[in-house]
Amino acid sequence: MPIYMDSHIVPGVEAKHAAEAHKKDLGIQNEFGCRNMTYWIDEDRGRVFCLIDAPNEEAVREMHNHAHGLVPHEIIPVNGKVVEAFLGRNADPEPYFDTKPPGLKIFNDPAFRVILVIRTKDVGLLHYHLGDERAKQLFSLYYDTVREQVQKYEGSEVEVTGAAFVVSFASVSMGVECAIAIQKALHVAAELIELRMGLHAGLPVDQSEVLFGQTLQLASFLCLIGGENPIVMSSIVSELNQPELRKNRNFRTEIKRLNATEEKLLKRIVDILDSNWQNPEFDITDFCHKLSISKSQLYRKCKGSTGKSPNALLREYRLLKSLVLLRKEGRNVSQTTFDSGFNSPSYFIKCFQQRFGLLPLSYSKLIT
Repeated sequence: MPIYMDSHIVPGVEAKHAAEAHKKDLGIQNEFGCRNMTYWIDEDRGRVFCLIDAPNEEAVREMHNHAHGLVPHEIIPVNGKVVEAFLGRNADPEPYFDTKPPGLKIFNDPAFRVILVIRTKDVGLLHYHLGDERAKQLFSLYYDTVREQVQKYEGSEVEVTGAAFVVSFASVSMGVECAIAIQKALHVAAELIELRMGLHAGLPVDQSEVLFGQTLQLASFLCLIGGENPIVMSSIVSELNQPELRKNRNFRTEIKRLNATEEKLLKRIVDILDSNWQNPEFDITDFCHKLSISKSQLYRKCKGSTGKSPNALLREYRLLKSLVLLRKEGRNVSQTTFDSGFNSPSYFIKCFQQRFGLLPLSYSKLIT
């Protein structure tokens, strides 16, 4: 059966309340073909997340409704191993037992996590520009360094795709310190591989169809806007980590910290880009319309938050997506042109060569 994670918004909820509701779910789960695997309770944010093996979403809703009436606000399908990678478990932790009533398993384990996304220059491009031997040496150092620091700072490696890492931390300070330690350890090599790191924090079910979807989306986007700052952190990470940041005054120039206003704008920008980058008709006028601001306002806000003009940001987003498309077997330049939102193969080729230093066809051959 599929596994689902649901989200309950319950202001004022306490660990004991969540334990009592979970016990009621266990009492009737067989009637609905469900298996309640575990849950997370965040008293500060008034949120409860349940992990349930169930035939479908409706069975989850019906079970909760009959057990205690707390119907979930959101339900998403998840992979049990991915849940464990992000949150450290997919079964109940070692509980302590309350005596009233006896045998009630109570634990307080928030699901709030700091997500660190680590990216470098495209592997194929690095091999092309530096040569195979040098590129292999640099990436070997990079992988070893990241894994060493992630382990040292108690992170959980969620995913590795090519040269990109996704790492989860239960502690904000550990996530930030890990990013700083990686940058310091790689030093000159970090510049050669164009190391970029984005830090954001959030909850596992966040109005997205995937686990930590919105948190991951923004953390990944932060890697794109760092400019001279290899580490970019969201406003929530910055706010929660103010004491630790003060200890790293000598390193603060390496970190770009967003304020709440910048982050709100960036969330809207990334949503718009993600929904429209493949549409060749989408341009800056459409961008302004969706944000309800003028072109001058868009330019000023975009340049201030990302270091790029709106046109440059849209073009960069499409070009980076084109690299992913060209890595797929059987792709040709013409098809990639239109699928990545460009309306002219000649213009796409020109932009691609200016940005990456080689032709799209050469890149495609390079990675086959």
